[in-house]
Amino acid sequence: MAEDKDFYVGVDVSKAKHAIAIAEGGREGEVRYFGEIEATPAAVERFVRKLERKYPGLHFCYEAGPTGYGLCRQLVELGHRC
Repeated sequence: MAEDKDFYVGVDVSKAKHAIAIAEGGREGEVRYFGEIEATPAAVERFVRKLERKYPGLHFCYEAGPTGYGLCRQLVELGHRC
């Protein structure tokens, strides 16, 4: 598991797939492109649960727009802020 640090998850939202990047907190933190996931509630939940096991402090940010609001609501339901 990663050290007790904050990690920021950026989500570029689209109707079919979401592109994901993860940034380690702090000025010297590494930014990594994670990849794409399907834009379905099941795929989002699997992805979030996977991240929770590896990264202790998650913060989500997303592209606000008509397809992003559903994602934000789901992240809140899963116990995260966005």
